[in-house]
Amino acid sequence: MLRAARGGQGLRRNLRGLCGFEIAHRRKGDGLCAPPRLAGRGTERRLPTPQFFKAEKGFWVSTDLPAQVDVVVIGAGPAGGNAAQAAACRGLTVLLVDKRAEPGLPIQCAEFIPLMMRRYAPEGVLVQEIEGMRTFLFGQEDRWDPFPGLMIDRHALDAGRVAAAVAAGAQLVVHTRFEGFDEEGVVLEQRGIRRTVRAKVVIAADGPKSAVAKALGLPLQPTIPTRQVTVRLLKEYGSTDIFLDPEFAGGYGWLFPRGTIANLGFGGFRVGSDFKAKLSRLIERNVARGLIAPEILSTTGGDIPVGGVRPLVHGHVLLAGDAGGFTHPITGGGIPAALISGQAAGEAAAAWLSGDGEAFTEYAQEMQDHFGPALERAVRRRRVIEQEMANPEVDWADALRRSWIAYPQYMTA
Repeated sequence: MLRAARGGQGLRRNLRGLCGFEIAHRRKGDGLCAPPRLAGRGTERRLPTPQFFKAEKGFWVSTDLPAQVDVVVIGAGPAGGNAAQAAACRGLTVLLVDKRAEPGLPIQCAEFIPLMMRRYAPEGVLVQEIEGMRTFLFGQEDRWDPFPGLMIDRHALDAGRVAAAVAAGAQLVVHTRFEGFDEEGVVLEQRGIRRTVRAKVVIAADGPKSAVAKALGLPLQPTIPTRQVTVRLLKEYGSTDIFLDPEFAGGYGWLFPRGTIANLGFGGFRVGSDFKAKLSRLIERNVARGLIAPEILSTTGGDIPVGGVRPLVHGHVLLAGDAGGFTHPITGGGIPAALISGQAAGEAAAAWLSGDGEAFTEYAQEMQDHFGPALERAVRRRRVIEQEMANPEVDWADALRRSWIAYPQYMTA
């Protein structure tokens, strides 16, 4: 039987977006800074090194590494792009490093953001608006909640954040790997050659398996595996669908519409190695609904950190985004937290370099105040869920409802 939450209040109380926290305020300096002036159309901008080429997405990529900068940002995703922009806006020399050929690819994301993050979804990033969320229990629709949000093009989002950083004066290098630290600074590998770049601050925004965190000696974050495919939608669809089922225990299945296509996937600690069979069943369910075509257009996957926020300050190194554990351990949402923590880290770097000795401590405290309570609760709920679902006599209907943020049982458990 379908149960609609009254006015969606329960869902809004439990979660202000699949990020798992309420974005209740705008941070100081939350807007974009003006890009540096150019000498003329088509001319090079004044950046730290002379070698550049124009990328398709409208930003410049450096072909050389500087000897020294104020800030090195590792990872050019949402957190890294915002960190680099925030620092460059404040007059710092910034090197933004990414191991990939192009920021934003491959896409490992369901591509949903809550409505309050609309400023990050201009034309070209926004794909469609979402009206609500349907939750399915054992394959049957169990409730619908009004839950407005936005489906985006994650590649375009990341490219836009990087473009804004480069426009502010940051230098971007791709195909460049972080290799560690030495006595001189940050060791980077580019085209088979290792070089050390001296930096006053390092911001690690290099994902859940952060190489920077590993170099610092931090333990690996606990993660759960996910798989996702792109399929063709057969009709317009304005809701995100969540599938709760024992075979996705400790996680869920999802269908997120994106215009004429949809992201369909699942994750969970009991997923095991039988990904293909589980994915086939999920596809079959939605084909039977008349919602999607059976053909798979593309496949992706990745690991979602579920351990909550980790220590963020390590000497002159700050962690942000997934590297800092900001992903919600129940929903897997992490884009808003990445954007916010990245910007805050860039601002903290600028403040610290301008003489504010408390800037790093304040960064860690602000992020804990902003994200900590919701993420800590989610970590506790995940531990209970794992224990309950390991019991062969578990009441699955009750356990699954208490495992998902749309239900009042989630908050009262």
